[in-house]
Formats: sequence, C-alpha cells, structure tokens
Amino acid sequence: MLRHLLVAAFVICLISKGFSQNQPLFITDSLDAYIKRGMADWQIPGLAIAIVKDGKVVVSKGYGVREVGAAGKSEPVDENTLFFIASNTKLFTGTAIAKLDDEKKLSLNDKVTKYLPDYKLYDPAATQLVTIRDVLSHRLGTKTFQGDFTFWNSNLSRADVVRRMQLLKPEGQFRQDYGYCNSGFVTAGEIVAKVSGLPWEQYVESNIIRPLGMTNTYTLTKGAENRPNMARPYTTSFGPLKRLPYDYIDNLGPAGSLVSCVKDLSKWLMMQLDSGRFEGKRILPWSVVQKTRDGNTILTTRKSGLFPTHIRTYGLGVLMTDYAGRQVYWHTGGAFGFVTNTCFVPEEKLAITILTNQDNQNFFEALRYQILDAYLGVPYTDRSRFFLPGAQSEAKKQAEELQAMADQVAKKARPALPLAAYAGTYRNPIYGTILIKKDGDGLNVSFEHHPNLTAKLEYMDDNTFRLTYSNQAYGIFPAKFTIKGNAVSAVDIKASDFVEFDSYSFLKTSAH
Repeated sequence: MLRHLLVAAFVICLISKGFSQNQPLFITDSLDAYIKRGMADWQIPGLAIAIVKDGKVVVSKGYGVREVGAAGKSEPVDENTLFFIASNTKLFTGTAIAKLDDEKKLSLNDKVTKYLPDYKLYDPAATQLVTIRDVLSHRLGTKTFQGDFTFWNSNLSRADVVRRMQLLKPEGQFRQDYGYCNSGFVTAGEIVAKVSGLPWEQYVESNIIRPLGMTNTYTLTKGAENRPNMARPYTTSFGPLKRLPYDYIDNLGPAGSLVSCVKDLSKWLMMQLDSGRFEGKRILPWSVVQKTRDGNTILTTRKSGLFPTHIRTYGLGVLMTDYAGRQVYWHTGGAFGFVTNTCFVPEEKLAITILTNQDNQNFFEALRYQILDAYLGVPYTDRSRFFLPGAQSEAKKQAEELQAMADQVAKKARPALPLAAYAGTYRNPIYGTILIKKDGDGLNVSFEHHPNLTAKLEYMDDNTFRLTYSNQAYGIFPAKFTIKGNAVSAVDIKASDFVEFDSYSFLKTSAH
C-alpha cells in the first residue's frame, strides 16, 4: 500500500513539474500577486480569469468579491461568477451570420435591403450598396459610438435602433473609415431573425451556446440582478468607487447583451483554438470559423510604439493583429460597471479571458498583454504600472474639472433669465424629446427614451448649468443653453465618453 502511495505521489510530482515546465514563470510564480496588486492599484472589486493552453484550461479562477461592503454579501468571485461580457458578444453574432452564410441561407455580400427592405443609412448611395459584411465590419463611415446615447439603456426596440440609423450623419467615408458601430450589429441580428425564423438570442443559444455546453451563459441582460453568483457593477468615473444599476441593453443584444463566466468562455475559446471543435465534437465547420477571421476593415498598418504589433484589422466581431510574430485575435467589452476581454492565439494554442466589475480601469487589458508577453517570449515590462500613471493623471484632471464646476455652483450666481424660462420640452432629431422642469433652486431633466434616468441642472455662469445624471456612470458635465432675444432656444447635453463622444443639441419646442 505504501509503495502504491509513493508511486502515486511520484506521478503527481512529475505531472506538476511538467505543468510548471510548460508554463512561463510569470504564470506559475507571479500571476496571483500581480493580479492582487493590480486590483488594489486600479480599485477593482472582482476579477475572474481563464487561460487555455495546449488544449487544457491551466488557469480558471476568481479574485476579490462580487459586491463591496454589503454585510454578508461579500462573496468571493470564482470561475462561475457572472459578468456582462458586453461587446465580446459580437463574435457570437458574427459567427451566427457566418454559419448562415456557410449554409447558403444568406451571403455576407448580400445587400442589407434584401432582408430589411426599409433599411436606410444617411447617404442614399450607401443605403443601396451596404451589405451584411459592411454592418459587421464597422465601415459605415459613422463615428465610433455614434447614436449610442440614444440607444444605450433606452426603451427603444431593436427595430427602432435600426430605423434611427438613417439619422446618423457619417463623418467618414463609407467602406473606407473605421467607426465602431453597435447599431450595425443590431442590424445583423435582425437579419439573423429574418433568415432563421428565430430571434437572435434564440438562434445563438441553440446553435452555439447549447452545443458548447455553456450552461451558465445568458443571451440577455434582463433579470441579471436575480441571478445567483452575479457580480455587481462598479465605477470610479466621476467620483469614488460606487455601485451602479445594471444596464438593460437587450435592445442592443447582438452588439453586447451576453452574460457569462470564465468557465463557460473557456469552452468558447477552446473551440476557437481547435478549428470549431470542442472535446472532439464538431461544433462549427472550420469554414464558418475562418469567415469570422477574414480581415474586412483595416485599422492600422503602422508599427505600434507600445507593443510588438504592426497591423490591426477587424473581421466579423473580432480584431486581429500580429503580436511578437504571432497572429492574435481579440475583442474587449464594456458595459457600465464591467470591462472584459477575450483573446486567442491559435499558433500557440493559447487563449485568455478576463472579466472585471469596475469599468474605469485599464488593468484588464494590461493583464492580457502581460500574459501574452509571458507566453510569447516578449521581454518583461510591467504593463499595469506602465498604464497607471496616465490613468491617474486623467483622474486628477477630471477631479479638477468637477471641482471647478462645484465652485461655480457654490457662487450661487443668477442666470440671465428666470429659471422658469429654461423649463420646457426640447427635441433632438435622433434622440427625441427631453423635458426640463423647475425644481427648487435648480432644474430637473427627464428623458423620453430613458425612463430610469434623470439629471439635475444647477446654474454656474454664462447660461451654463452643471448637469449631474442620476446614474453616476453617465457623468457630470456643463450644459450650455442658447439664448435668442429674451428666450431660450436650445441646450447642448453631453454624456460620458463611455457611451458616446459627441454632445446632443436639443431645440426647445415648447415652454413648460
């Protein structure tokens, strides 16, 4: 009996030694300490990570907590903890379209109007030319995130989102300029539904998620707050670490509504590494997987000064680059309170996914690069510590801007017109209407398409008010009113760059 135990111990030792020899020292000796230090530096409550190498899951674990400071609720994050994976959903949508293409039920080069006859873009010529491949490749000429303040967390349906795309005036050139377009993926999701007869979420679940055995993955955000082992969303944008309400972005589902965990995502990544197979079973034809990886839009062909890369392109919901001589595929995802990534390097049989529940940090990407560096033999640079000073500088600058606005409000200056003159109904052609009402010594804003969002307006100077959203993630910004004669004619409103970069101009249509 003792001999058997000694032999077993020897075999375990050999296996453990083999594992260590096949893994970089950073993974075996430093990963835990690096993650814990990074989470402290970047104020991240919880993080989950999985690493796949050579057909095996070599790391699958959680760090930190799902929820901060709640008595009895600070359960640790583990490999089954759920996070919004946001735009990591896009490759699932691209794969769904590629599968339908492979089955000859559509073609990636079909015109969108073949399936959605009423579909329109701002430019009539683009409307006639736009293909399914175009809407999946961020090459419509629109700016990154254009229209998303209207769409994100709104009560607009997917059909409403698609219809409003004709109002998005492009700044760039159709099929030439890259502009990250969530509504393009919503369009693709509507085509999936039209062709397959199933809503996008049901098609993805039955054709990808269920065959992979991803039993703890959900296609919609609805009901997230009631799911067991669900991480809570947090931000440090516009103030100290604060818990946020969950986003409800199912109207943008094909662009970003999946909720998953690293244990399930490792199955998705193993399939990517094994040419469409998982555990020896064919999940998708290799031709389907290949289609998603064909570069459709060039982002850059110039050498990076920060990383060993030269070329970046976009496929069907996935980015591609060279990294230290290998071909790397990846995507990030961001929803309020969550930033995540997935990454796979088929030549090295390596894949990574990192999920976090704090949206104002770059550690989730620094960690991915650190792991790539370790496996691909790139000389060590502490990526987290490299990114941190820039982030701290930005945070300091924002804090100064917020304080300057607070100081202006504290002066209690009087506006040029009575507060009641600023009240009324205002309209933007893309968004719709907002209603501004007098509320004590300030004004209150309600939003037609965001019933759970309000904002407070407090006067500063020069017909400019401090705008503070009820949801901290949307931010705190100056809101400038336009005065013509003795009447208010318009107001410009901004939300966080996390949602959309540009402000919206609302014209006053009636007094309140």
